Order: sequence, then C-alpha cells, then structure tokens
Amino acid sequence: MNDEKDLKEVLQYWLEKSEDSLAAAKDELKAGRLSFSVNRIYYACFYIITAILLQKKLRFQKHSGVRAAFHKHFVKPGLVSREDGQFYDELFEARQRGDYIELVSFENETVTKWLKQANKFVETIKSLILKNQ
Repeated sequence: MNDEKDLKEVLQYWLEKSEDSLAAAKDELKAGRLSFSVNRIYYACFYIITAILLQKKLRFQKHSGVRAAFHKHFVKPGLVSREDGQFYDELFEARQRGDYIELVSFENETVTKWLKQANKFVETIKSLILKNQ
C-alpha cells in the first residue's frame, strides 16, 4: 500500500469481510451449526481488528500477533474497553477449541450471546476506524 487510496480500499475490504462473517455466523447459528458459527463470529472480530491495526500501519502473520497488538494499541490505552478485549480473548480461545479440539461443542445460548456481542464489537471498532479516516 503506497497511498491513501490503497489504504482505504484495503480497509473497505476488511470491513466487508467482517460484515460477511457476521452474516455467515447468523446463518450457521440458525442452521444449528454452532462450531461454524463460533468460527465466523471470531473471524468477524478478527477482520475488523485487522482493519484498525492497518490504520496504524501494523500487519501480522499470526492471529496471536493481531491479538497482542489489539491489546497493546487499543485496550491498554483505553481506546477500547477491557470488556471488549476480554470478549475478543474469549472468542480467540473458543475458535481454537472449536477448530482444533475433537468433540468440542457449544451451547446455543452461548453462541447467540457471542453473536450479539460481536455485532456490538464490530460496530465499536468500525466507528473508531471511521473516526480516524
């Protein structure tokens, strides 16, 4: 990315991926595929965090790097609430369990709660992105 136009285009890409992931999470939840819904919920948040880190010219190869940078640059300075930071950590761990550990299952009530929280989380981060453009 060499200029402002490229940055805006890439930011828009991540915003759309985040929104698409939320929609997919809702569809998966409705279909009763809870593990897939958790995966999409996590990725909705991951993509929006990737976007806001990109505004600071930060890119990472690993999810753990994105997570650490999010806490360092947004949670610790108070730009994002500790509760939102903890929510992202909870999703990070849940997605890991759901994707890599055998016989893991999730409760419909929990996934429904996470989807609602993720919608708010994405809106919070999106508003920070728009404020910083």
